[in-house]
Amino acid sequence: MAGVEFLVAPAEASALPSASVDLVTVAQALHWFNIERFFEEARRVLKDGGLLAYWSYYNCRVNPDVDEIVEAIFADVYDFWPPESELVENRYRDVTMPFREIAAGPFSMTTDWTAGDTLNYIRTWSAVRRYQASRGADPVEHYAEQLRLAWGDGRRTVDWPLVLRVGRK
Repeated sequence: MAGVEFLVAPAEASALPSASVDLVTVAQALHWFNIERFFEEARRVLKDGGLLAYWSYYNCRVNPDVDEIVEAIFADVYDFWPPESELVENRYRDVTMPFREIAAGPFSMTTDWTAGDTLNYIRTWSAVRRYQASRGADPVEHYAEQLRLAWGDGRRTVDWPLVLRVGRK
C-alpha cells in the first residue's frame, strides 16, 4: 500500500517521530498495555487533529437460547480470565479517553457459523484454556450438546457487539 509503513514496536514506545501520524488504532488489545504510557505515546506521535481509536468486542450473540448457554460457559470460566479482561467486560468505560471524544457506533462484526464453529471459538477463550490447564477438563464439553440443540441444524449469524471509542487530539 502506497504511503503506509508497518512497524513492530511496543505500544508504549513506538520509536515513531513526534507528530508524525494521523491515526493510532488498537483492536482488542488496549487492556494489555500500560494504558497511561500508551496514551502518552499516542499524544506524542499524533499530529494535531489526529485520531486515536480503540475498540474491543464482548460475548457474541446468536439468539436468546444460544446466548444463555454462552453466558453460562462464560460464568463457569469467569475466575480464569486475567484481571486485564475486566476492562473489556466493562466495555472500556473505566478508561478515560485522553482526547476530545467523538461519538462512534454502534458497530458489530458478524459471521455465519455452525454450532461446531461456535464451540471451537469458545474453546479459544484464554479463560477456557486456563480452566483446562488448571482442572484438566474441557468446560465447554459440559454445554456442547445443549448448545447444539439450541442452535439447530445449519448456519446462524453470530454477532459480536463492538465497543469503539474515538478521540481527536
